[in-house]
Amino acid sequence: MRRADNRLSDEDRVLWSLVARTAMPLKGKAAVEPPRIAPELKAPVPEPSRVQAAPSAPKPKPRHPLHPMDEPTLDKLAKGRLPIEGRVDLHGMTQDEAYSLLYSFLNRAHAGGIRYVLVITGKGSSSGGDGVLRRAVPAWLATPAFRVLVSSHEHAARKHGGAGAIYVRLRRTRP
Repeated sequence: MRRADNRLSDEDRVLWSLVARTAMPLKGKAAVEPPRIAPELKAPVPEPSRVQAAPSAPKPKPRHPLHPMDEPTLDKLAKGRLPIEGRVDLHGMTQDEAYSLLYSFLNRAHAGGIRYVLVITGKGSSSGGDGVLRRAVPAWLATPAFRVLVSSHEHAARKHGGAGAIYVRLRRTRP
């Protein structure tokens, strides 16, 4: 199947950069630098303000608040009685690659009417740390860019990856 405009989607660009890093150039040929991911995809994270608002000023209510996932739903997901309709594995990716892939994956899943997905971040214990993506993904899911797609998220059950994976409930699509 050939695309009319011959451009790669953001997800294809992320996957290609992962493959390109593992390829060895032919003898006598120069290595080609893999394409960079479009930086405009990443929503800016506002810096916390050091200036306190006046005590009488009301705080604006978030337009799309995250709700905690309820226990019965978590139990159903863990026991396989509620289907996980999509999975994305972010192992071995940089934060920029993981952010782009996660955003495009969740966008497509939401548009397709998918309700529950599994995001695999990995535990990050191989390098002695507690995992950059393991810490970053829940923070990303709470940003305005993701809140329009995500209703709630929780750490997955042990059989689905435990602390190295996250259940994500997507918001319902409005007709």
